[in-house]
Amino acid sequence: MVITADLVKELREKSGAGIMDCKEALKESDADIEKATDYLRKKGLSKAAKKSGRQTSEGVIGSYIHGGGRIGVLLEVNCETDFVARNEVFTDFVNDIAMHIAAINPDYVSPEDVPSEEIEREKAVLTEQAKESGKPEKVIPRIVEGRLAKFFEERCLLKQPFVKDTDKTIEALVKEKISELGENMSIRRFVRYQLGESL
Repeated sequence: MVITADLVKELREKSGAGIMDCKEALKESDADIEKATDYLRKKGLSKAAKKSGRQTSEGVIGSYIHGGGRIGVLLEVNCETDFVARNEVFTDFVNDIAMHIAAINPDYVSPEDVPSEEIEREKAVLTEQAKESGKPEKVIPRIVEGRLAKFFEERCLLKQPFVKDTDKTIEALVKEKISELGENMSIRRFVRYQLGESL
């Protein structure tokens, strides 16, 4: 039974549990992802899914200034209670997300925020590229889907690899913090300013 980093990553993304908990779960379940997920659920470590429907009406507006004042980010992250909003883990998380936005410059929070006309335009371009490269007609939709996922990864905050740990996405990091703090949370909106750039 070999527990690879890919297995740990897959379980982390699925459950929102921490690295050590995922390793232990995989060890206890002979590296079987489904059994490991059940193991985490029984231990109460897979909390993110259960919490995701709960309302987030508290939170903070975080800010981050980088590069000697050349780049600035304002960010709203919501949680369920002001008790968590004042928690150091939560405020560090908000700061990490603001720093990530300053460094990577996403355009949207999630794929759902991308205007449908922009997605359709991107699909049309990707379909044309696939056709021109001589790909068989029947595989083109799959190719477009894969490239569209890459487009979302480049443009949408939640799909991006976290700048401080590229083995996890921002989405996985959010799930991890939900599990750690025991409350639902969501990244609501952000704005990034760069000196000399228009919005």
